[in-house]
Amino acid sequence: MSELLAFRKDKDEFFGQHTQSPLTPEQKHTFQGLNYFPENEALVLEVEVEEFNPKDSIEMQTTTGDTQTYKRYGRFRFQVDGKDAELTIYQSPDGFFLPFVDSLAGQDTYPAGRYLEPEPQPGGRFLVDFNLAYNPSCAYNEMWSCPITPFENRIKVPIRAGEKLFH
Repeated sequence: MSELLAFRKDKDEFFGQHTQSPLTPEQKHTFQGLNYFPENEALVLEVEVEEFNPKDSIEMQTTTGDTQTYKRYGRFRFQVDGKDAELTIYQSPDGFFLPFVDSLAGQDTYPAGRYLEPEPQPGGRFLVDFNLAYNPSCAYNEMWSCPITPFENRIKVPIRAGEKLFH
């Protein structure tokens, strides 16, 4: 079993059984696993990030009407199927955060976007593995409060990796 498949199996077990799962008890009763795109090696990227200076703060509105504060850390550029795209990485005291909405939103993926935690690498680079893209907790249960993806991270390319819509 690949590392990604083991990760997904553990996540499905957490969602189906753990008391801190975002699923409601009713959802857990019929839960048979999350929906995922097949692993896509082309969307495992080590990217060079152009850091912002200064790193301005941004208030992201949440799905429950609150706000959460992040620093705009930097931007990276990449290609998907020959098309250019760019995304901004944000930083909080907890680490790095990459919310994004792609062209599949509302069809194959959650309309409000998916999240990633990019991993810093030596030399100002980051590992961005879109196979680990996940739906925010509010995609499963509206009682959760989730940051809404900023406009600058809404891209017109399809990211066929990670979690799909939850049905």
